Amino acid sequence: MKKILLFSAFVFLGLTSATAQLQEGNVMLGADLGNGLLNKSSSGIFGFNFGLNDGAGYSVGINPKVGYFVKDNFMLGGIVNLGFSKSAENNGVSTKATSYGVQALSRYYLTPNEAGVNLTKKGRFFLEANAGFAGVNIKDGPTTNGFVFGAGPGYSYFLNNHVALEGIIKYNGLVGGGNTTYQHSIGLNVGVQVFLFSDTVKNKVDRYEEEIEDEMD
Repeated sequence: MKKILLFSAFVFLGLTSATAQLQEGNVMLGADLGNGLLNKSSSGIFGFNFGLNDGAGYSVGINPKVGYFVKDNFMLGGIVNLGFSKSAENNGVSTKATSYGVQALSRYYLTPNEAGVNLTKKGRFFLEANAGFAGVNIKDGPTTNGFVFGAGPGYSYFLNNHVALEGIIKYNGLVGGGNTTYQHSIGLNVGVQVFLFSDTVKNKVDRYEEEIEDEMD
C-alpha cells in the first residue's frame, strides 16, 4: 500500500510541477501508438485501425516507454512493444499477426537552432534509436523472432511544461529465426510523453514518505 501511494504521488507531482526541461536527472514516461516494429498488414498510421465493412481488418498497438536523462538532452531507457493486427478477409480468410518486443532505448533532443532545425519555440526535434529482442509472428505467413533494431527522427510539441505530443518516423529491422530470417519496414507512430523533474519530485516524494511513515506509526 505504501509503495502504491508513493508511486501515485510521484506521477501526480510530475504532472503538476511548475517547470519542464530536458535536463540531466529528469525522467520521461509515456507511450507511442503504433505497431512499433512492423506494420505491413495495417493501413492505419495511428496504431488503432478498425475497418467498418463486414470482414474488414483492424490493427492495435502500443509501446510504453520510460527514460532517464543521463545528461541534458540525452536520454537512455527502455521500450516494450505490443501489437496485434488482422487483415481484411479475402474469401472468408484473413491474416493475423502478433508482435512483441523488449528493447533498450536512446534519444537525443536537438537544441534550438541546432543543425538549423526548430519549427516552434514549443517544439523540439529528436533522434531516437532502439535495439533488443522482439518477434513478429504472422499466421501462415512470415515469422521472425530475434534481434530487432530501429532508428529515426521525431518531433515533440510541448503542450505545457510537462506533457508533449510527438510523432516519429522510424525504420525497423528484425533478424532471427523462423520461416523468414529478416523483416523490415518504415512506420509512423504518434505518442504522448510526460516529463518528471528530479529535484522537485524527489524532495516532495521524500516528504510524502515521511508523512506516510508518521501516519503508520
